[in-house]
Parts: sequence; structure tokens; C-alpha cells
Amino acid sequence: MALVAGMDLGSRWVKLALMEDGNLIETRKYDTIEFYRRFGRKAGERLVIDFAALGLPSLDRVVSTGYGRLTIQVEGAVNIPEIRAHLLGANFQTGLTDYTLLDLGGQDSKVILVRNGKMADFITNDRCAASSGRYVENMAAVLGVSLAEMGRHTHDPVELSSTCAVFGESELVGRIIEGHPIASLAAGVNYTIFRRVLPMLLKLYSPILVFTGGVAYNKAIGEILARELEVEVVIPPHPQFNGAIGCCLAEAAQ
Repeated sequence: MALVAGMDLGSRWVKLALMEDGNLIETRKYDTIEFYRRFGRKAGERLVIDFAALGLPSLDRVVSTGYGRLTIQVEGAVNIPEIRAHLLGANFQTGLTDYTLLDLGGQDSKVILVRNGKMADFITNDRCAASSGRYVENMAAVLGVSLAEMGRHTHDPVELSSTCAVFGESELVGRIIEGHPIASLAAGVNYTIFRRVLPMLLKLYSPILVFTGGVAYNKAIGEILARELEVEVVIPPHPQFNGAIGCCLAEAAQ
């Protein structure tokens, strides 16, 4: 039996998936900085990971990917582009072959048009964090609410015009001072995410939208996408681990 580890080295989290003979058996995630501090060291241009310290059994294969332009070459691993990893993961998790994939990660966003199970086109944005998990975390902290609470609000959104994650926080503070309800402010943040990814989604439109990444746990954004775009939004069982799962499948798919 072949045991494969897939690793998605993200800006906010390192996601790990274990698959045995094509079956997903475990997922884990680690804070990225803590992971590198405890389990990784640089050797030349490669990252050496202490798999024994991670408590992993003997692995037959390791496949990794990274985010944006900062892909890290992992020693002893097959390294693949993140677009390929996320495509394979979404195909596996949903069983779909024709859809648009929206992945909102910790610091970037990507949209992939999938036809017959293969990539037809893609757009990525790793230069601005205003449509990312980090943006949602920061805005939730400003509002003093949990991420779960952020995901409950879609109605009566307060208009937030700033397209910059940094200036967006200052604008949100101003709206708080104006006395707007927290629920409306949270809805405004969620709609800001939607407006940031809307141009990409319109360019690569499909009636079925697969939503992955950590931001997919925000139920409000999924509801907004479905309502405003009039599409079916599919959130796979493990949205944040989609890239890691895709890594496990990479060699078998070649």
C-alpha cells in the first residue's frame, strides 16, 4: 500500500494531507512560522523537513506546492505548481469536471476555469491581500468578533470603498465611530471580499462555482456568491486542504 503526503506551504498555514491508495486518511495544519521554526531548515536552495518530528510514518512519496511566486523546493519531494494542485484537489473532492474554482487563501486569491477536468484558463492575485483570509482575520479583529461570527452576516451591508487591506482597516474604524451595527459592518466586509473577486469570476464564469481555501469556511461569502452571481456554490468537504489533497494525487494524474 502506497502512503503519500501532500503539503501545501501557504503564507498563513502549512496544510498536510495523507492519502493511502487514493483514500484520504488524515489532514493537519500548522501555523506557517511555527512549522518552519520547529520542523524545517534551509539547506542550500531547498527546505529540509523533519518528518520524524512530525510523527509521520514511513512515506512512499511526498509532493508539495507553495503559494504565489514563493514556491519552496522541499528536499526529497516532487514539487508542483499550486494551480495544478488545486485543480486536482477540486476534481477529487467534488467529482465535477466543468466548473470555476475560486480559492481564497491566507494572502492570495486564484480563479481557475475547469473544462473536462482540465484547466482551461486561470487568474491569480497575490499582490493584494484585500480578498484573502488575512484580510478577514484583520477586519474581524477590528470589529472584535470571531471568524465564525463574521460568517453569519450578509444583510444591510455598510459600504466600504477602500480596495486596500491596510486602508480598509482605517475605513472600518471610521464606520464604527459613525455608529453602524456590528452585523452591518461584518456584512460590509464580506461584500468587500465579493467585490474584489467579482471581476475574475466574471471573466471565467461557470454556473457551478467550487469555493475553496480557508475563507470558504465563511458561510456568508458563499451565500453572497450564490445570490449575486446566481450560481451553484459547491464547498468541498476539506476546502482549506484542497491544495494538499491535490498534491497527493499529482503523480497518479500524470
